[in-house]
Amino acid sequence: QVQLVQSGGGLVQAGDSLRLSCVASGRTFSRYAMGWFRQAPGKERDFVAAIDWSGGGTNYADSVKGRFSISRDNAKNMVYLQMNSLKPDDTAVYYCAGANTPYDITPDERWYDYWGQGTQVTVSS
Repeated sequence: QVQLVQSGGGLVQAGDSLRLSCVASGRTFSRYAMGWFRQAPGKERDFVAAIDWSGGGTNYADSVKGRFSISRDNAKNMVYLQMNSLKPDDTAVYYCAGANTPYDITPDERWYDYWGQGTQVTVSS
């Protein structure tokens, strides 16, 4: 059984930085792409970033380009989301997601089979 367990998150001020972490278990982590999504109150879940199996390919939502960075450590079965220059609009519950392919860094959540428990990020102005 695949499990994704998230850590990080919390309450920060605008302009601050935060790093989210996600550890995977239950399958060969290094064979699959990973992603991060977020859901703000009253809104649908949106794509944030994705990374392919090797870490060499990444994809970002326009709203976070230049501020957020996704990375992975296959030796530790970890994926990270470094968030810099945070804005109040970044306030949401963030979800780690495991794709079912190695290369697809798609923003379409239908390509992701496994989900973390979610972690709240709140950015105050």
